Amino acid sequence: MKFFIFSFLVFLSLQSCAFDAPTNDIEAEKSREDSLFFANRLALKIKEAHQYLKNNPSFNKQYIFLIDMKVNSGKARLFVVDLTTDRIVSKGLVAHGSGSNTYVRDSLIFSNVPNSYKTSLGKYKIGASYPGRFGKSYKLHGLDASNSNAFDRFIVLHRYSCVPDEEQSYEICNSLGCPMVSEAYFEVLDSFIQPSKKPLLLEIFY
Repeated sequence: MKFFIFSFLVFLSLQSCAFDAPTNDIEAEKSREDSLFFANRLALKIKEAHQYLKNNPSFNKQYIFLIDMKVNSGKARLFVVDLTTDRIVSKGLVAHGSGSNTYVRDSLIFSNVPNSYKTSLGKYKIGASYPGRFGKSYKLHGLDASNSNAFDRFIVLHRYSCVPDEEQSYEICNSLGCPMVSEAYFEVLDSFIQPSKKPLLLEIFY
């Protein structure tokens, strides 16, 4: 029952989030099914996050960042979740690594190997900020076997001007493996990260 409530709350947050407006009844039904599919995925990750943070009290327990790489890069797929309500409070576009492309729509591959330019799946601790090539950026510490090389690979959360602020029907630019967001959306994310006394958890999944 609790998982159903999670799914329903996330479903409400996802309406008009990741899909183009339907033009007929068939497309409307497909859009609803897609929204439910992604809502269930997010709800599961939210449920897992509650348990992970319960076992890891060093993290901020109110906010988490979730990135669903099943969503096309032209659509919002980075979600800020408030765990006190299990609702999405912010969403935006985020790039994946150029090495992850397969040239089949929405099909990606992932790697933990240095110089692969691929995105690494898994949980990350958002670490210290630093003045990087693209301005203020945040170091990321991989917490799983699938992203254990993230820090040494210089995988960081950063902004870049090629990432648009608005959703579009085609894919956006790629990074070298970093979760890369627009200039404006970085400021939104920073408003959650910077004031926190504890590090935030970020998870990239597929």
